[in-house]
Amino acid sequence: MTLPEGLTSGVWTLDMSHSEIGFSVRHAGISKVRGRFNEASAEARVGHSLADSSLHASVKTGSFDSGDANRDAHVRGTDFFDVENYPEMTFRATSIRGDGEDYVLSGDLTIRGITKPVDLEVEYTGVAVDPYGATRAGFSAEAEISRKEFGLTWNAPLEAGGLLVSDKVKINVEAAMVKQA
Repeated sequence: MTLPEGLTSGVWTLDMSHSEIGFSVRHAGISKVRGRFNEASAEARVGHSLADSSLHASVKTGSFDSGDANRDAHVRGTDFFDVENYPEMTFRATSIRGDGEDYVLSGDLTIRGITKPVDLEVEYTGVAVDPYGATRAGFSAEAEISRKEFGLTWNAPLEAGGLLVSDKVKINVEAAMVKQA
């Protein structure tokens, strides 16, 4: 499988200052809570084709930020991420398929020491050289996971029925990758 137009062989690393790793989850069955992780790293080793390329990403669970200090403390605690024992979640790509701008990146996602296969729907948004001479590639990615599959099972029943936090979590990534010299 050939490389997307403009993407060249080499090592590419995540520029977190121009990227976002976000999520959304339904709360109380009526609204969505959104947030992000503020610390992450990723390295893509791009070969001569996508088949001989690799990607590994790591997210600091303690950087969880939903904009509410009380909720953030709860989610960082033992009911959810347990950041003391599981300071990182990771993704390691196992395959990629597609062409042009649209791809499916399959890989192993590990949260709380539990690893499950996940498919990310990826849009390649191109390559540009910035005013400082750095070559950048852009990607948007989305996936939906079951948080229960990763041991994130805490919940509270609602008086009207149902649960406080939905099982489905949508992951959204906007990634700027910079080619290393």
